[in-house]
Amino acid sequence: MNNIVALHPALPAGSIEAYIHAVNEIPMISAEQEQSLARRLRDGHDLDAARQLVMSHLRFVVRVARGYHGYGLPQSDLIQEGNIGLMKAVKRFDPEMGVRLVSFAVHWIRAEIHEFILRNWRIVKVATTKAQRKLFFNLRSSKKRLGWMNQDEVDAVARDLGVSAADVMEMEKRLSVFDASYDGPVEDDPETERFSPAGYLEDGRTSPEEQVSMEQIDQANRQNLSSALLSLDERSREIIRRRWLNENKTTLHALAEEYGVSAERIRQLESNAMKKMRVAFAD
Repeated sequence: MNNIVALHPALPAGSIEAYIHAVNEIPMISAEQEQSLARRLRDGHDLDAARQLVMSHLRFVVRVARGYHGYGLPQSDLIQEGNIGLMKAVKRFDPEMGVRLVSFAVHWIRAEIHEFILRNWRIVKVATTKAQRKLFFNLRSSKKRLGWMNQDEVDAVARDLGVSAADVMEMEKRLSVFDASYDGPVEDDPETERFSPAGYLEDGRTSPEEQVSMEQIDQANRQNLSSALLSLDERSREIIRRRWLNENKTTLHALAEEYGVSAERIRQLESNAMKKMRVAFAD
């Protein structure tokens, strides 16, 4: 709530209870005052008018944020995000629309709170599509009882919310699981010890020792290959390079045409070169 405290230094910054009490003490404004302030902001970019519009509706943000206490996130954070939505609404509010600011702002306040909950409720985001987001915020209240839903209940929720039955079942599965710490706390008592995933999940990557050993072997092989190629005459070296080392391999017939010999002769040169290289590798 630091941005709101900056707008009104008299608001307390430490205690959420003190903040809520303070915003409830801020006088509400009449429809006529709201229209006048909104026109001043729209026509003259009057920041003081914007401040008054925001401050007079902070109590409404608190009321909306309280409706999301069941998601296990700090109430102060929900209010903070709702305040951001309120300020966005004030900036976009048109006094000629014929509605009160509170009716217009509720969409922006809830949208910011929803985004915050989706970003912070789990480590992995549980809702990305429009249907998933709708289910995330409505599935629990739509269920008639605790426990898994049967197919009739799934179909009823899908009809009520305008989503597919598959989306309902997928979201129910996502909401039924919880994040687990990869490195869990260490228990002193063996009787109560709980193994975290770090204790039993295998790391398929090579160890540092194996990595160093593999790099040394690769380096030695490259040096041996370079020495073996240097033991060949220039034509044989070129044939081996183009037949085996280039990304785009050259055919026997293409080399035969280039060197003016038969494809069989190229094959013989290649075979002899390979034998010389094996001897060089063995040494």
